[in-house]
Amino acid sequence: MNSMNVAVIGAGIGGVAAAIAFAQRGATVTVFEQAASLSEVGAGLQISANGMCVLRALGAVQDTPDGAVQSSGTELRDYRRPNRISFVPPPQAGPTWYFHRADLLDLLVARAADAGVTFQLGQAITDVDLQTGRVGEMGCFDLVVGANGGQSNLRAALNGNAAPQFSKQVAWRAVVPFSPQDAPSHAVLTMGPGRHVVSYALRGGSLMNIVAVEERADWTEEGWRLSGDPDDLRARFADFTGATADLLAGVQETHLWALYLHPVAQVWHKGGLALLGDAAHPTLPFMAQGACLALEDAWVLASCVSGSTSVDAGLARYQAVRQPRATRVVAAASGNARTFHYAPPVSWLAQTAMAVMGPRLSARFAWIYDHDVTRL
Repeated sequence: MNSMNVAVIGAGIGGVAAAIAFAQRGATVTVFEQAASLSEVGAGLQISANGMCVLRALGAVQDTPDGAVQSSGTELRDYRRPNRISFVPPPQAGPTWYFHRADLLDLLVARAADAGVTFQLGQAITDVDLQTGRVGEMGCFDLVVGANGGQSNLRAALNGNAAPQFSKQVAWRAVVPFSPQDAPSHAVLTMGPGRHVVSYALRGGSLMNIVAVEERADWTEEGWRLSGDPDDLRARFADFTGATADLLAGVQETHLWALYLHPVAQVWHKGGLALLGDAAHPTLPFMAQGACLALEDAWVLASCVSGSTSVDAGLARYQAVRQPRATRVVAAASGNARTFHYAPPVSWLAQTAMAVMGPRLSARFAWIYDHDVTRL
């Protein structure tokens, strides 16, 4: 791949990971990002073993990632009672880590710079010629990787404009200061009628990440950087008690977005263009696999192209490998969409089942966490 010139559109986690993967294999890589700086909204994300193996293969993290918190599992709670319903242990495949999104992006960007990747910021790419590989006015490339998110114009260029289905759920994100000595190493999932809240520690416990999901139909904007009103958040979860209520009381800034169901793209590549991450398979956040799927895509895309006799053959192989798995993971996340939102008396039955099944729930999804694309 020493003579290959690759353009990556989008400097998110998947895009930068793809840039590193191609640069490691000898390609010349340029990342185009429409934002004027490489920054992320304050938010946490979970990287399970299937994503961590890619980060390590890229050289972006070591065995113990700086600043990240290793998960000891997930505690399930009812919104009215402080006592634990059940506890889900971490997957046997390996630990899950809680990262601040900005910290993980910084690690990837630093690794990309070391690998010789060039970044062009403030470049909104609206046109890619599928025949010549020309990226706007930036020149021609042997391969263009579309990693510019779930509302990607490049996805539309290959698949048309398919209308997504509103899930009638809205997610709030916030990060609040916390005391490291009091921070749990596990996530807490608090369930209530039509709503749930997930919280976990970031940056050694100095911050707590909050994701609050509610069923509602009056907010339909999909962009997840949209600012929300902290008082409105608290009012909508006012009947949540205990530690969750204490966390919500500390929210000073929040973002919210409407959750949409997008079909997995039917066409992932054409000419010299390939889709990656949310551009190919946007997923609901209920399996915490969005970033992990993008990392897997990045590694497999570079591996397939570098190991094939032509770019076309490599891209065909990439879609054949990734599309079935992405479809299955997206379906699993969609299936979890309302699992935590039952009202009494159904919630009593559901929580009883969770109390019994909790220790075995992670094994149910072992097929997700056990998957190591760096060994394929």
